[in-house]
Amino acid sequence: MKKRSHPLLGIHSFLMMAFIYVPIMIIIIFSVNDTKLSGNWEGFTLDWYVSLFNNRYVMEALMNSLTVAVVSTFFSTVLGTMAALSLRNIGKKGRNSMNGLLYLPVIIPDIIMGISLLVMFSSIGIESGKTTIIIAHITFSLSYVYVVVTARLSNMGKQLEEAAHDLGATRWQTFRHVTLPQISPGIIAGALIAFTLSLDDFMISFFVAGPSSTTLPIYIYAQVKRGISPEINALCTLLIFVSVTLILLAQYFLNRGKGQKKHKTLPI
Repeated sequence: MKKRSHPLLGIHSFLMMAFIYVPIMIIIIFSVNDTKLSGNWEGFTLDWYVSLFNNRYVMEALMNSLTVAVVSTFFSTVLGTMAALSLRNIGKKGRNSMNGLLYLPVIIPDIIMGISLLVMFSSIGIESGKTTIIIAHITFSLSYVYVVVTARLSNMGKQLEEAAHDLGATRWQTFRHVTLPQISPGIIAGALIAFTLSLDDFMISFFVAGPSSTTLPIYIYAQVKRGISPEINALCTLLIFVSVTLILLAQYFLNRGKGQKKHKTLPI
């Protein structure tokens, strides 16, 4: 006999979903509202999106965010993947210790990390700007890439690599033709997650950014202090859609290859 869930569980789930998504829907609705007064609906318009792209300060913040996100994603993906591959072959005790250290940026509150990085940059004399934001974003994005790639490696096992070695493949050939194709969905997913986190980050960027390195989240915060305008609603809506799209892509790559055949001919 099939068990039926309690009605209160369904109500609880509905209320939780409403609590999360209703504020987001309000932002999206008022981003196309033909009035500057957020409390009244006056009709549909896309004028706020047009004026948004004509705003020089928004475009500067967008370019800063994209520059930081692209550069930090590249380095965090490379370093995170290298860390996952290198720690795969060490002893369990050493791997557990290193896992704890690499998980710290994920666990530590953003405000603590932002302050600690600010103190470090000030101590060694690095001026706040794009460079400090990029370094800060690499610091926390690296851990997310490491977690995703490590999970992919643990699911892969070592049978195919051992078979490649038995067939006479070198380490580079084994990595290129066996390991890399197997973990590439995890690498791409980790890179997409790192890019999304970098694009959306406010707290850490707020502490380490300089006067001429305002990112989109910092710009939004500065504008909200003066009052929420329809342009800000439009900008937040675009960020929501970009973030959701990137996370869905990351999930797609994480699930990719699960149903594919694990065995294939080695081109060596």
